[in-house]
Amino acid sequence: MRRASGITWDQLRVGAVVLVAAAILLFGGYRLGQAAHLFGGRYELLAFLPNANGLRAGGSVTVAGQLVGTIKDIQFLPVDGDTTRNLRVVMEIDERVRPQIRGDSRARLRTLGLLGDKVLDISPGTPRTTPLDPGDTLVLAQSLDYDAIIQQASGAVGDVVGLTGDLRTVTTGIVEGKGTVGQLVTNRELYDQLTSTLQQTNALMARLQSPNGTVGRLLDDPTLYRNLVRVTASLDSLTGQVSRSEGTVGKLLRDDSLYVRMVGVAAGADSLVKLLTQGNGLAARLLTDQTSYDRLNQSLTELNEILADVRRNPQRYTRGLIKVF
Repeated sequence: MRRASGITWDQLRVGAVVLVAAAILLFGGYRLGQAAHLFGGRYELLAFLPNANGLRAGGSVTVAGQLVGTIKDIQFLPVDGDTTRNLRVVMEIDERVRPQIRGDSRARLRTLGLLGDKVLDISPGTPRTTPLDPGDTLVLAQSLDYDAIIQQASGAVGDVVGLTGDLRTVTTGIVEGKGTVGQLVTNRELYDQLTSTLQQTNALMARLQSPNGTVGRLLDDPTLYRNLVRVTASLDSLTGQVSRSEGTVGKLLRDDSLYVRMVGVAAGADSLVKLLTQGNGLAARLLTDQTSYDRLNQSLTELNEILADVRRNPQRYTRGLIKVF
């Protein structure tokens, strides 16, 4: 049997489908290349990181959140004392955003979402500095450590769980009538006593507010207020008189004559005391000489005995004093 030499309709349809699929693939690749800036010029920048958790070669590089390049390579540096430069990251950046990346730009390791992929985000620079040249190094800015945040969050969750357990214990004790709050919630007798106390308090407040009582009159009657105003005015007048040296009290506060006289009296009293204690007169000898004191005491004793004898036998002392002519 002889084979047909022409192209059948089925073959044309298959070829057309293949061509359309290839065109779609080429167009999609072109669009993806445009989105990833694969067809424009690129230049390399460097960054040094202490660690790159989640960052890998081929990862995204963004400027102000917009995709502008990829991570070309991540290399380990020799071990030294500077633990902030453990990794050397090489980036390929689109030439079109070169004016945006300047000397004051900062690179920061960020996460797309809370648990998404890691990207290296670069902040736009300002006109005060010049754009970075190929091979220059970006300064690394402080970034959030999500591992530390998650660890702290886990500790907070543990605290919340513990607090929930404590609240459950407290509420259980209240429901079971333990403690003051539990008794207030479950004890009917305590509730009745509290209600009675509140009723008595309300009755007392009503009595205090009565206009016939002392407290009620203090609250409502303006007479006490007016009396206090008059007393205050009198005290103010009295204070003015005292301040103006009027009357005895004012002179005592303002006039120093009494003070001077009292000082003189005190000085005279001091001189008199010195004379009594240090002089040679009768008073000084009576105060300091024991012999003079004893003699005076003996004389007074004898005089008292004579006076007593005169009272007992007055004729003895008056005989011969009266003569009759």
